[in-house]
Amino acid sequence: MPEITFDRADVTLANWRSVPYSRWSFEHVSEIVPSAIIPGTRGRESTGPIGLDALSGISFAGVKDAASSLRDFLTECETDELVVMKNGRVIADWSAPHSDPSRPHIIFSVSKSLTGLLAGILADEGLLSFEAPLSRYVPEVAGSAYADATVQQLFDMEISVDFVESYLDTSGGFERYRRSTGWNPEKPGDPAPDLTRFICGIGKGAGSHGERHAYRSPNTDLAGIVLERAAGGRFASLMSDHLWKAVGANSDAMVTVDRIGTARAAGGISATARDLALVGDLVRTRGAGIVSADFIADLWSGKRREAWKNGDQLELFPEGSYRNYWYETGAGELAAIGIHGQWIWIQPESETVVVKLSSQRLPVDPALDQAIVRMMRAICGS
Repeated sequence: MPEITFDRADVTLANWRSVPYSRWSFEHVSEIVPSAIIPGTRGRESTGPIGLDALSGISFAGVKDAASSLRDFLTECETDELVVMKNGRVIADWSAPHSDPSRPHIIFSVSKSLTGLLAGILADEGLLSFEAPLSRYVPEVAGSAYADATVQQLFDMEISVDFVESYLDTSGGFERYRRSTGWNPEKPGDPAPDLTRFICGIGKGAGSHGERHAYRSPNTDLAGIVLERAAGGRFASLMSDHLWKAVGANSDAMVTVDRIGTARAAGGISATARDLALVGDLVRTRGAGIVSADFIADLWSGKRREAWKNGDQLELFPEGSYRNYWYETGAGELAAIGIHGQWIWIQPESETVVVKLSSQRLPVDPALDQAIVRMMRAICGS
């Protein structure tokens, strides 16, 4: 792996999500933001790199709809790691020259999907009710947008909040939110509260809860707090005990925490691509005895399709839906997606799970997302 072309001292809380620093920092988040460990099993021997031979010859319309080979596309779209699993076995992988597949890589909003699975497990154990009001678990939401919402509305992103998801914001509400998580440097003249207090200060938006899909990251940070209160444990420990060790994750994962230790359930988890493939295969195999088959089947149900059609991500999957922080594409696939190019893609028909971890320059690139979807489908069809 080539040496980085900048000094470690050059990477700061102000620039760690920007190229070129992100190519290093996305695998070293705990050096930038305080993080809690999510222990894995540490019991399996990792196999060496496999390469892309099993996928040789596949072609698809890449960026700007131009025909692209898989290897060229992975480089072009700033991929760090790719792992392809078929019927529970890794058949292909790829790493960028600067990337280390053994290091946990930040997965941004794929964290939301892992949080959704953890919630399903806790609900199976009778510790959490999706039908309950949020206030049962977090009374502090009184007076906020969340005061009259249910847990299920929170996990389906159907909360009406006065908050804009603006990843490039440098001076507004989203930037202040990031400061509350510990992800941005503090402003002495305008200090942000801790994450819980920030969330409980968000006001209600127009309309009622449950009417439309409105993707807002603070919802999932609140969901992490709900899970802690419901199960009586810390987020990292709950994730380790109920999901990470259960799937046989070989490496420890991590999750960033704010100044008082509140986990960033919405986007702060780092994990290896191979361990994430195990999580994807858990979903492909309908829960594998770890989370109930009924909960997994509900992810595919499309029962919130109307709210999705009224929402703000329709362009991504026009026939899709969203349930418990997982995307259902409307074409027989399920996906977990994070900014800067993080993906878990699951297609049961071909028994395939694909994990793509990246350090894409832009947080969101709709045209590139569609090219990545074409790549995923080409891989599954190979």
